[in-house]
Amino acid sequence: MFALPLNILITLCHVSYPKNPCTTLHTRINKPTKPHRLLCECQLYAQQNYDNDPEMKKVMENFGRKTSQRFEEYNERMIKNRQICKDQCDKDVQKIILKDKIEKELTEKLSTLQTDISTDEIPTCVCEKSLADKVEKTCLRCTQNLGGIVAPSSGVLGGIAELGLSVWKPEALITAKKLAAEAGATEGASKGAAAGVEVVISELNTELGVSNLGGELLKTFINPKNYNNIEYIYQALYTKHKGLSCIQYGSVSAPITDPDKTFCTSVFEKYYYISNGSGDVSIPDVIRTTVKEIVGRSEITAEGTKEMVTEEVTLEAIKTNTAAVEATYAGSQIAIIASIVAILIIVLVMVIIYLILRYKRKRKMKKKLQYIKLLKE
Repeated sequence: MFALPLNILITLCHVSYPKNPCTTLHTRINKPTKPHRLLCECQLYAQQNYDNDPEMKKVMENFGRKTSQRFEEYNERMIKNRQICKDQCDKDVQKIILKDKIEKELTEKLSTLQTDISTDEIPTCVCEKSLADKVEKTCLRCTQNLGGIVAPSSGVLGGIAELGLSVWKPEALITAKKLAAEAGATEGASKGAAAGVEVVISELNTELGVSNLGGELLKTFINPKNYNNIEYIYQALYTKHKGLSCIQYGSVSAPITDPDKTFCTSVFEKYYYISNGSGDVSIPDVIRTTVKEIVGRSEITAEGTKEMVTEEVTLEAIKTNTAAVEATYAGSQIAIIASIVAILIIVLVMVIIYLILRYKRKRKMKKKLQYIKLLKE
């Protein structure tokens, strides 16, 4: 009801007042336009409307071309999408297979773990390790011990051994010289006594014409133990002279054929030479004096021979013993060096084994971490 009065009012205003002079009047220009054809103007199902009309043919060709192009583009997109989907599906399948495999391996590994809770509620895990893991752990521990203890201690032991050898060598040389001196003294005493025996036998045979005493040959009767015993030799000679009842020949040139007579003649000549025929010296004194002179010369000869032989034997023994000490010292040095080299080679081999096992262990841990990461993903 309100709209009707409003329309009347607007109409009156347009009639009463003139139009705006500034308003431009637009005049419609009648131009010939192309009439549009509608389907309703034609027979819809007439074949000639489609086959003989060029515009319709053009529209149909354009439609067919664009439709084919769109179908080709759609087909290419579908092929590309199918390939992407197939690749993604393969990746997902591989991940699922890998995940199942990792879960299976971890299940097998974790199934060997056992937990044992003690009375004081301290959790301890007892892991059943394989023989390979035990050997690997033992090798790692042994290699660490060898690398940290044996290698430095080998140098210390080598130094101690060298120090021991350097201390042993002078002592060994001193002992070698001492033994050489003892051997020289023993050999010198033996050779000197033998030389003294030879002198006593020779002098008794030369000066007194004695070839046997006490019913034995001089070589048997006189030995290294009694060759310088004046009283022993004197008693044997005096007993022999007394038992023979030697007759004092008036002349030195008296014929002598029996060895015992030679002994008697020699004693008489000594007696005659010492006493000059005065009779102040007795036969026992002559025999004792002669024995003292012979024993004195034998002792001088024995002492000289002893010193000479002792020096020669000592020098020879020192050379031999020194050579033996040097050979032993050199052999010990070689043995020590060989032992140190062997220890170092063993340590080197163990270090190489340790590095290999450590590398394998790191690689295994890295693979486990990758498995765990994949499981988390």
